[in-house]
Amino acid sequence: MTIWFVSRHPGAMEWARRHDVRFDRHAAHLDVTEVRAGDTVIGSLPVHLAAEICARGAEYWNLSLDLISADRGRELSADELERSNARMERFEVRKHERAT
Repeated sequence: MTIWFVSRHPGAMEWARRHDVRFDRHAAHLDVTEVRAGDTVIGSLPVHLAAEICARGAEYWNLSLDLISADRGRELSADELERSNARMERFEVRKHERAT
């Protein structure tokens, strides 16, 4: 079982270090085909990728933030993540097929 930390942001990596978040592999971009049942994926991923991770039998932990609008779309430091109430939250995401 592999614990993945998925982020391309230095501030998130520093935040994880400060909070002693343990992981086996870091990926700036996750290839979901590498995720196996029993793995854990930590990051802020699009919902369709989170659903695929869960469908593969892995856990998805979102790095959640409470951002003000001025902070959206810009690089945040670990201190700014702290002020944005950064936290890891487990989600179970499932895709539903559209009824015809």
